[in-house]
Formats: sequence, C-alpha cells, structure tokens
Amino acid sequence: MSTNNPLLQSHDLPPFSAIRPEHVLPAIEQILADNRKAIAEILEQQGKNPTWAGLVLAMDELNDRLGAAWSPVSHLNAVCNSQALREAYEACLPALSAYSTELGQNRALFEAYQALAASPEAAGFDVAQKTILDHALRDFRLSGIDLPADQQQRYAEVQSKLSELGSRFSNQLLDATQAWTKHVTDEAALAGLTDSAKAQMAAAAQAKGLDGWLITLEFPSYYAVMTYARDRALREELYAAYCTRASDQGPNAGQFDNGPVMEEILDLRQELAKLLGYQNFAELSLATKMAESSDQVLSFLRDLAKRSKPFAAQDLEQLKAYAAEQGTAELASWDAGYFGEKLREQRYSVSQEALRAYFPIDKVLSGLFSIVQRLYGIEIAELKGFDSWHPDVRLFEIKEHGQHVGRFFFDLYARANKRGGAWMDGARDRRRTAAGELQSPVANLVCNFTPAAPGKPALLTHDEVTTLFHEFGHGLHHLLTRIEHAGVSGINGVAWDAVELPSQFMENWCWEPEGLALISGHFETGAPLPQDLLDKMLAAKNFQSGMMMVRQLEFSLFDFELHATHGDGRGVLQVLEGVRDEVSVMRPPAYNRFPNSFAHIFAGGYAAGYYSYKWAEVLSADAFSRFEEEGVLNAETGRAFREAILARGGSREPMVLFVDFRGREPSIDALLRHSGLTEDAAA
Repeated sequence: MSTNNPLLQSHDLPPFSAIRPEHVLPAIEQILADNRKAIAEILEQQGKNPTWAGLVLAMDELNDRLGAAWSPVSHLNAVCNSQALREAYEACLPALSAYSTELGQNRALFEAYQALAASPEAAGFDVAQKTILDHALRDFRLSGIDLPADQQQRYAEVQSKLSELGSRFSNQLLDATQAWTKHVTDEAALAGLTDSAKAQMAAAAQAKGLDGWLITLEFPSYYAVMTYARDRALREELYAAYCTRASDQGPNAGQFDNGPVMEEILDLRQELAKLLGYQNFAELSLATKMAESSDQVLSFLRDLAKRSKPFAAQDLEQLKAYAAEQGTAELASWDAGYFGEKLREQRYSVSQEALRAYFPIDKVLSGLFSIVQRLYGIEIAELKGFDSWHPDVRLFEIKEHGQHVGRFFFDLYARANKRGGAWMDGARDRRRTAAGELQSPVANLVCNFTPAAPGKPALLTHDEVTTLFHEFGHGLHHLLTRIEHAGVSGINGVAWDAVELPSQFMENWCWEPEGLALISGHFETGAPLPQDLLDKMLAAKNFQSGMMMVRQLEFSLFDFELHATHGDGRGVLQVLEGVRDEVSVMRPPAYNRFPNSFAHIFAGGYAAGYYSYKWAEVLSADAFSRFEEEGVLNAETGRAFREAILARGGSREPMVLFVDFRGREPSIDALLRHSGLTEDAAA
C-alpha cells in the first residue's frame, strides 16, 4: 500500500496534488497501527529507567509522522472541500480521537514520563525540556489517567463524539453558506456597490453559467452589499440570510440547523469537565491557560465592558442621528454597516474602497516583509515550482544570515468550497530529530480576500491588510522559534490566551506612518498614500471603536458564560440575551442566530477561550508601547521582542516571557489608548 500512497511516503513539503480521498483512511489506519506497535516497543525498551532520547524524542518521531499525513488532509478539507474528501476526513476522526485518548490514558506511558521527570538525567534538562514534562504530566491528568476504567471509557466516547460534532458544525455552516445565492439581472439593484464588488459578482454568475450578477454569502460578497448597497431591502434580505445560516430561521430554516449540534456539544463538554473533577467546562479550559480563574476572566471582561459601553452608546447615538438625517428614522442591524461607512466618509472623507487602490497585494507583501526583515533580521524570498492545492497559492522561504529558517504557504483569496475566515496552522514543527538533524518549520496562512478583477492586481481594503498582518504574526511565532523540542517549539505549548499576542502585535504596523509608507502604493502609478488620506485614515482609526469593542466583549462573555453556566436551565439564546442586556448597545432582530455560525467556539479551539483575543490584546498593545517609546522600526527593540517572545515558543509561562521583554507586568492603559477609549481621546 505504502508504495503508491503519498501520505505514507516521507516528504519535504506535502504532495498536495497527489493526495486523493481514497488515500486518507488507509494511510491513517496504517500509521496508527505502526505507532501503537512502536509505543509498546518503546515502553518495553525504556522499562523503569526512561531517557529523554528513548522516550520523548521517540514519541516526537511518531507524532511527527502522523502529523505529516494528517496535517495536509485536514488542510485540504478546509481549503478545497469536496464530498469525497469530507467523507474521507470524517472517517478518520473516530480513529484519531480513540488513539489520542488511548495515549492520554496509557498508564505505562504516564509512569514512564513520571519516572523520567524524577530521574537523575532530568536534573540537567533545560527549561524547555522541563516544561514539556510538566505539560505532559498535566495532559495525562486532563485525559483521565486517574479515572476508574468505566469513566475512562466514557471519556473516550465523549471525546470521539465531540470531534465528530465539531466537524458536523463546520460542514453544516459551509453548506448553509453555499446554499443561498441571489441572482440579480438588473444592475440598478446593485446601486452603490463598487466596481470591484460587481466584477466579483459577475464572475460568480458566469461561473454558474448565469448572466448578470450573483450575490453569495461568502464574506467579500456579503460585506460589499452590507457596506455599499443603497437598496435597503436588498441589505435586509442578505442580512437575514447571513445571520440565520445553519439555523431554524431564515430562508433555509431547518435545513442545516446547528442548534441541536450546539446543545449536544455543550452537554458533552460539561460532562467531560465533571468527569475530570471540574465544576464546568470553562474551568477545565483554564487548566491550560494563562488566566488563573473564571472570576479573573469575567471581571477582566466586565471591567472592559464598563469602560467601553459609554463610548459605544455615544457611537450609536451619532450613527442613529446621521441615519435619521439621511431619511432612515429607525436604524436596523442591516443599516449599521452602510451608514457607518457613509458617516466615516462624511466625517473623514475616507472610505475602505478608496483606500483599496493603495493596497495592491504585492506592494502590501513586500512592505510586510520589509518591516519584519528590519525588525527581526531575516530575509524572505518567494519560491517557485512547488506542489500546491490551487493555482493562487504562493510559497515563501525565510532565511537568516543566508541560512534556511522555514517556509510558509499563502492562500489569500475567497473561493467556493473554502472555509470562511482567516487562520494560520503549523504544517510542520521545528525540532531536532532522533537522528540529530534539525527539521525546519512550515506554516499555512489562509485568508479570504476579494480576488483580483480581470486586468488588475488583487486590491485589499485596509481591514484586509490588518487581517494579513495578524495571520502573519501567528506565522512568525511558529516559524521564528529557536526551540528544538517539538512539544514547545513555535506555537506548541503556548497558553491559548497568550497565542494571540504576536498576531495582534503585528497589526500595529498597519497604522504607523512608517509602516504604511512601506505597505502602500497606488496600483497604477505606485504613488504613496497621500498625506491627507493618511491623516484621515489615522483620524478614522478609532471610528466606532466603542461599538467594535462591546461587540467583541459580547462574543467573549457569551462564550465564557455559556461554558461556565451550562446546565443552569438557560438555552444558548437566553445566555446570549443576558449578555446583550449587560454589554450591547444595539440589539439585532429576534430571528438572528449568530451562535449557529460561531465556529470559533463550536468547531475551532476557542471554547471558553474567545476572551483570549481581548486578553492578548492587552499584552500586544503594551508590548507595542515599547516600540512607540524606542522607534517603531527599531531593530534592537525588534530583536528583543523576537528573542523574548517569538523565539521561545511555549518553553516558559507567557507572563515570564512578557516581563522579560517589557520589564514589568502588562497594563491595560495602552489598549484603551490605542482604541481611543480614554477620556482625553473622547474630547
């Protein structure tokens, strides 16, 4: 079988074009069987006196082989989903879940790690090795190593069911997003839309063999209508279709309903927490995070809400007053984006669309690379002639002093059968292999930007530029690690609520004049962003930031409350309404089913962890304030950040790393100042 199955062959970069759905299950089953056999041999050989090389490095080799096969499959399932691939992917989930639980409940393996941690050899371990052992012993406990056999069995069943439900949530959301389209044949209905948005809709229609324009629920299409369409009824229709995706409401009510899936996920998470001795899933989630308790998280979020809500209320009053002047007396949810953009244009004479001309993709990338090259002393170059999953995908290499450091793929544009949103995932970890060779890291960076229109380069809004910088920050965290132990190299082993620090930190350069000078240039003339446009853009930076802040706090509190109080008799929507009573200033219509598409917490890793965005934003704003003091392109400060934060991966507690860089613990002041949520900013 292995001779013709690309997933069973060792490769430098994944052979994406050779992977077929029929390869997936046989490869994963083969590797799991090989790994089980190898683990039995490791335990037999290591006996009561395990060594680092004999136990940890040997386990790393097994994990790496499994990752090298599963990572490209799970990546392809997200970026070019097909029915056959989806079925192959899902067929593996129970086996992978069972294997993972089996490892976590392997008493002999647990005892081997315990023996290694207590061995004379461990006295000479470096901090990264000690952290790996601490994490391993903690994770055994969180896998139910101490539970009686029947409860261990139940733990395994729950984990398996949860992985299946997460995948179902994701699939139903993708299907619901693709199930609704609106075919428009009269261009007048699209009044107000930009040429680039209309070109995109015309291309979507053409791809389906239709004349005219096709509006879809993919984000660039949705965003264009909500921000620019003059036709209020069209905005309302699209809003209703978008915010009821995968629910019991809206045009496809009940067809891909994630409601029952969410309830089942929440019940099982609560059961898992109780099995492991925690009050609720929120507490279980904090066992591996930087935050110390549920109370600490909730009081952090509520404190931010209390400070932000007056600014949000003021933002909303101004928006309502403006909409009323324009003849819309009752501002509805489908009006907020449209009048928000109009008011921004009126107040600052700046629109996302006008800015787009100054952010052609190649200029943005060369500027982004230029910034990180200055800060971190690295070189980035594009590579050609590699195997890929789509013609738009690009591959780049990072070098330092001429030496190879790592590579990353960019898949930047929205298309059918591709999961929405933006993300980074590690495709391969940096580590020293058992044979003593250094394996270099590889990352996948995925966005959903508007693709290029015919005869033009892809042009990004400034929001999209910020998203690109954010994901690239995650990529650098994974790629610039100096750690050579897989368990804490790159983003591995980093507490989830600190993992957003490097990504949010990178966003700051999108707002700094020195950064903007490097990433912007008119796509036709190359002219820099004019000073007056730059001034307006910076003035508009915190436009409606109060409303944006409370919206993120609504998501964070909803997620945390949902997992901290599940079982108190309230349904998902009741929890959400309670949170809205507390923090929101604008209420969506009753049919809105936002939770049904909240993939971050139901199908991603953010369950009881969405607060991480705000938590890490405090860290990132405060870390950046050192650059504000010492120079935003100051190479020395950049190297200090790289060595303290990026290079050290998950080898130490995030607070220790932060204090190493900043010289003190974080303060919330920089975040409030950057967001314009301070009294002097309001003046």
